[in-house]
Amino acid sequence: MSLKVAVQMDPIEGINIEGDTTFLMMESAQTRGHSLFVYLTGTLAMENGRVFARGRDVTVQRVAGDHATLGEVRRVELSEFDVVLMRQNPPFDMHYIDTTFFLEMIHPKTLVVNNPVEVRNAPEKLLVTKFPQLQPPTLITWDKAAIYDFRERHGDIVMKPLNGLAGSGVTRHLKDDPNIDALLDLHESVGREPVIVQKFLPSVVKGDKRILLVDGEPVGAINRVPKKGQIRSNLAVGGKAEPIELSARDREICAAIGPELKARGLIFVGIDVIGDYLTEINVTSPTGAVALKRFTGIDATDVMWGRIEALRAKA
Repeated sequence: MSLKVAVQMDPIEGINIEGDTTFLMMESAQTRGHSLFVYLTGTLAMENGRVFARGRDVTVQRVAGDHATLGEVRRVELSEFDVVLMRQNPPFDMHYIDTTFFLEMIHPKTLVVNNPVEVRNAPEKLLVTKFPQLQPPTLITWDKAAIYDFRERHGDIVMKPLNGLAGSGVTRHLKDDPNIDALLDLHESVGREPVIVQKFLPSVVKGDKRILLVDGEPVGAINRVPKKGQIRSNLAVGGKAEPIELSARDREICAAIGPELKARGLIFVGIDVIGDYLTEINVTSPTGAVALKRFTGIDATDVMWGRIEALRAKA
């Protein structure tokens, strides 16, 4: 089955193919015989209930600096495609949310991965709250008094912006840390979103596991180990990836959340697990597939395309 695939992403010319999951998705699609078209969110247009974008046909190859051969710019109607991959990077702001309204107009006749309605309804650090039995003690709030009360009860805590990405803005605060007010003031000066506060998990020094799931089923995992003296393990801020097996607890977590992901049409998902706790469910533009393939030989993106092909065959 040959599919027409459009990819909504950041400029393909500037990506790092050595670690970019979207590029691996495109490479896998091309290997399976699917055609590719790329466009930027700024070219989206809606007119009379029809959704258009300006972009270019593309072929990809794993050659640094010469990884994409692009055609001429052309305007397309997105409903002409079989699949649209929504893969632009966060921040998850109103611009991002607006794109989900555009793509909602064509889904599911054109399969959007992930389901744009559920991407909009399931911010990464909020969807996890549907599973309180799996996550560490967690508070989401604008209220400073509530944060101080939470710290009084739990001691060592971690704070981060609700809609942050790639480890940005993550800070740790001991029970007697005097800097929370100043950091909250700084946070308020740059945005209106609440913060998420969690009990600090000492096991983070051993790593933050990224598990990739396709249509609710775990495919594999990598461990992201923070630099010495750091708590942020994201690869974008210097964390080191290493191979790791899924534990019994990991599989228990996946079994608990998998049916919900599948029911929501969240086909490609990356979850974060520290120790025995689920901390995030990433549905916007999950990464980690390149490291997983490098360490284990498992290509989660190829698994994803197999599932997409099966879904399109039934449509």
